[in-house]
This record gives sequence, C-alpha cells and structure tokens, in this order.
Amino acid sequence: MSRPPRVAFFGSPAFALPVLEAIRAEFEVVLVVAQPDKPVGRGLKLTPPPVAARAPELGLPLAQPKKLRGNAEFAARLHDSGADVAVTCAYGKILPASVLQIPRYGFLNTHTSLLPRYRGAAPIQWAIINGESVTGTTIMQTDEGMDTGPILLQEELPIAPEWTSLELSEALSAQAAGLIVKALRDLDALRPQPQDEAQATHAPMLVKEDGFVRWQDPAQAVVNRYRGVAAWPQTTAFFGGKRLKLSGLSVAAGQGQPGQILGSGPEGLTVACGSGAVLIRTVQPEAKKPQPAQVWAQGQDVKVGTRFDLWAPAAP
Repeated sequence: MSRPPRVAFFGSPAFALPVLEAIRAEFEVVLVVAQPDKPVGRGLKLTPPPVAARAPELGLPLAQPKKLRGNAEFAARLHDSGADVAVTCAYGKILPASVLQIPRYGFLNTHTSLLPRYRGAAPIQWAIINGESVTGTTIMQTDEGMDTGPILLQEELPIAPEWTSLELSEALSAQAAGLIVKALRDLDALRPQPQDEAQATHAPMLVKEDGFVRWQDPAQAVVNRYRGVAAWPQTTAFFGGKRLKLSGLSVAAGQGQPGQILGSGPEGLTVACGSGAVLIRTVQPEAKKPQPAQVWAQGQDVKVGTRFDLWAPAAP
C-alpha cells in the first residue's frame, strides 16, 4: 500500500482505549464501533462503554449497532467509511463473514494471550489462575471461529508474581497498543501462520463461582485464583454458611485441615489449604464494609481451630 491504511476500530471497554489512542496517533481512524449503551449502577442509568464515550471526544465517527449479522445498514456504513483494515480489541461480539470481508485487508484482532493458548473471553484471568509466569499479545487475522485465525505477530510478557488481573490487564493493554501499530505499519509484509490446533487451550468467561475459594487446593493455587478474579467476581468464602469477600491473600507458613484457621494476629488470619496456608488480611461480610481480618474474627468470636466451609465445583 502506497499510503498508510485507513482503519476502522472495533472495541468497547477501557482496556481498548490505549489501543485506539495509539492507532489514532499514527493512522486515520475512519470509524469507531462499540457495543450499545447499557444500564449501569443502582439507578440503571444508560451509559456508553468507555470507547463509545471517548470517540466523540476525539472527533471520530461512532457506530453502536445492536447486531452485526444481517445488518445491511451497518455493513454499508463500514464499506462507505473507506476502511482498508479493521482492528478489534475486546469488542465483545462475534463478527459474521459478511462483515469480515468488507475491508480490503480484513480484520486484525489483538488477543491477550500467546495463541493458540487461552482462546476465549478471559485469557488474562485464566493465565493467572493457572499459575502462568509468561503470557503475551497476539495479533491475528480474524476468521469466523473463536480466536482461531492465523497469527501475524506475537510478543511475550512476563507476569510479575504479585500482579492481579488488574495489573496484568494494564500491562497487556499497553503491549497490544504497540504491537498493533507495528502490524499496521507492516501490513503488506505480514505473513499469516496457522495456529497449531493440538496446542489450543480455552479461557471461558468467568462466572461467580470461579471466585469461590477452594480450600482443598494448594496455597499457591488459592492465591493465584484470588489474583485472577481480582477485577470480577472477586474472592468469596463461606463461614458458618455466611458469605464473605476476602482480599489481601498471600502464601503463608502453616499446615492443617483445609479451611482451618491456624492463627489470628494484626497481619490477618492464617488459614490452612490442601497443602500450605494463606494469610488473609481483609474480610468483608455481606452488606458491610471491609475490615481487618483479625477485627472480623474477634467480632464474630471466631476461634483458632475452627474452619471455613468447604466448597467444590459441581461435577459436570
């Protein structure tokens, strides 16, 4: 291509904003596409996703179609925008073939894993939950499958041991911004490489139960899960049938029956796991504010030696 490509950008959450900003700094963004406004908060106020809120501030044309499949009006708008290529970043909708075929260079997707590992909606969270030490960003050519298209560029990113999904998401957003700009600069030189299906793993969307503590797991696995679900649904445990939110978890010395409270002090509660133990710094009972774990234990007369309720996922 003798000139820089014109880009249509598809994205919705705050994660996608640095990617949009990086593309806009170097290329002409001819259309921004985000999900429709949704009710938010107790008042259910109709609120645009962050990308939709930002686009008008940047003077960029915006579309928020409710659906893409069979939407002739949107297809015409994308075609008429003159986009040479489209970029998706956490857009949140499956793209039909009729849309994928409109731009001359198709769609490039920024995926936050080293494909074919962690295909799906929550690669950042599951990489941490599973104890990975390295992840990264893949720029891929989008097809009709779930993150199955050929790979164009990849870049690794070490996961710091203390990072939660929040810190990792921020780091990957910055990485994705730099990598997609590199891909757009070298659009004609990119050589797609098919994914190795034998190496594929999946990262399904999280559900509330993914945040429930599995005390039977090793201590490091309990902490990894806490780190992975930090953004949502957060970490939940049960004591005497009552639901509690836990935060500030780290691996600690100790051994006992899974869920057994081994000690209580100013730093928090030490609780045994399947092997090893964890330290819990903060507890939040339902409908109450977070409080130091020791304060909660004293207020509820929770004794050393008593146990948190055990929970395990239902058999499939």
